[in-house]
Amino acid sequence: MNKEKEAENFRSVEHFWIEMPDGVRLAARIWLPRNALIKPAPAVFEYIPYRKVDMVRARDERNHPYLAENGIVAVRVDMRGSGDSEGQMSDMYCQDELDDARHVIEWLTCQPWCNGKIGMFGTSWGGTASLQANVNAPDALKAIIAVCATHDRYEDDIHYMGGCLLTDSVEWGTTLPTILGAPPSANVGDNWFAMWKKRLEKMSFPLEAWLRHEDRGSFWRHGSVIHQSDSLSAPILCVGGWSDRYSNSVMSLVDRRPDLVWGIVGPWGHHYPDHAHPGPGIGFQRLMLDWWQHWLMKDNPSEPEWPKLRTWVRSFDPPADAINNRSGAWVQTAASKEITSITKWHLSEGGLTKDASEIHIDLPSNLQVGAKGADTGYFGRFGGLPPDQSNDDQASICFDTKPLENDCLIYGATELELSLESSNPRSQLCLRLNDVAPDGTSVRITWAIRNIALDDALDIPEHPFPLGALNIRVQFPTMAYRIKAGHSLRLAVSQSYWPMVWVPPSIGLITLLGGVLSLPEPRYDLESLKVNMPKVEDLPSEKSYTVSRETRIKRYPAKFEKGEVRSGWYQPCSSVYYNEIDTYFGYETRAEFRIRPDEPFTAICSYEHSMTFTRPDGKAVVTCMVELTSNADKYRLIGNFKASWDDQIVKNRNLNLNITRKYT
Repeated sequence: MNKEKEAENFRSVEHFWIEMPDGVRLAARIWLPRNALIKPAPAVFEYIPYRKVDMVRARDERNHPYLAENGIVAVRVDMRGSGDSEGQMSDMYCQDELDDARHVIEWLTCQPWCNGKIGMFGTSWGGTASLQANVNAPDALKAIIAVCATHDRYEDDIHYMGGCLLTDSVEWGTTLPTILGAPPSANVGDNWFAMWKKRLEKMSFPLEAWLRHEDRGSFWRHGSVIHQSDSLSAPILCVGGWSDRYSNSVMSLVDRRPDLVWGIVGPWGHHYPDHAHPGPGIGFQRLMLDWWQHWLMKDNPSEPEWPKLRTWVRSFDPPADAINNRSGAWVQTAASKEITSITKWHLSEGGLTKDASEIHIDLPSNLQVGAKGADTGYFGRFGGLPPDQSNDDQASICFDTKPLENDCLIYGATELELSLESSNPRSQLCLRLNDVAPDGTSVRITWAIRNIALDDALDIPEHPFPLGALNIRVQFPTMAYRIKAGHSLRLAVSQSYWPMVWVPPSIGLITLLGGVLSLPEPRYDLESLKVNMPKVEDLPSEKSYTVSRETRIKRYPAKFEKGEVRSGWYQPCSSVYYNEIDTYFGYETRAEFRIRPDEPFTAICSYEHSMTFTRPDGKAVVTCMVELTSNADKYRLIGNFKASWDDQIVKNRNLNLNITRKYT
């Protein structure tokens, strides 16, 4: 099938093939400027596994036609083993995926409508894929845009944080099989059903591998460009949001490669920033057009006169699980390390003080700390922001400054050095930085977690499981946050953060002996933007889709019931109808968390994710359910995957795995 659509300034082709050297064909959609065959143009592509035909079709139509209207060829490619593409996907960022991106670049340069200049962009997986393709990049790749991307798959992704397993990893391990297990469309030809069955027979469940690799190691270093930043080649625009776990890459990469990277961080979650929540958002399409026009449409472009870093400096907002617009303001700066000095605060019996002192404070053992943690934000769920932290603070050890006499602006990555003794080498430290208002309201600024069984690089140490005195260093995610005069900065310390973080195998005695908190603060007042961010546009002006339902998550606060503390959330069915292809796409997710107080081995997290595709030739429903439990030595993973067509089961597969647990 090769449907074409004509518009005033471009034409689009619904489906075509890009053949890889091994014969596997990747499916793509293209938007061609009207005169591209007469006057070849630069080409920009987005490369993701999220089904060009339906899953993110509405999002694609905000971005790609806009480029074609402005003289740039826009291409959307389904990754191998996803959507309408052939082949299999064994895991995220596998070598085939990385190689295929480079073959797509080469293929694009050979097309009659392309002038040989290529750009690459994407959000989340697509932004990370763009960073990966930019390591020792082909000459044709002239620039990239990485939105909500990770540069460190172990520390700043969905799976682990500080060497501790995130329950988000289990959710994503539930969601990804439903995406990869959905059927190709009729675009691929009459053999689409046979192609689907072949994919289902060979489909993998990457969660198993994620659980098996507990430390950073070579598994997680693969595809993490933070370890190859010297080899990044083409100019990079990094865009992130403070409500997103992936925002850490922006300041970090600007600091590491100020010669090559420009950064923007706003208040939003895991979205393109024209659909920002929390706001205010920015006009992403105009922003990326300016970027591409500079790097792809000029001969021998010089370095642009843009601020190296543009950030939204947050300030206190009354806590709520949904905030339409954050308090704060835009500023422009050089790389954060170039403009900041370190202010040190010492942990003392009296709180955070300027003078060093020894302490001897035992951490409480309470597995219910974390009930106010909310959502890590990687999906940017509407309704997933952290509430007032006071209850979690009361169950933690807190170190507060006295009410500040002047504003304190934290700009960059805060570090904490701790001296401690632990009776259990497989313990966790959860660390939260909170803004405490004069009335006692506690707002989480950022947080970190640390598995003390691993070393500071989050690798298995040369001499595992030391007991006694330890010195550890923890780096918080980067931030731009103003604590106002009269407020206090709080460091809250606990031994767990359930249900966001999988519980340690036991809760032992941890005694804090000393610590230093190092805050990066600008040496001068930061400059407001000289040029405002582009305004959000409602694109496309004529929509070929109708959003039927897009609701906020329903959260179920922690409640003691039948001897367990139970909590969870539900993402009600969100759906969209695509007029051009007469297709409905919808999805919903459920999460439940259960634990008995002070009994780590009773922890249970379970997820169910379902996708529905209703199209002219029939209806597909793909569902995956996963439940995780553990003891001291093993994770137990139980799951079920089911795919049906017109109510007839096409594939039903059960999982029942025991996975070695040694360090987490």
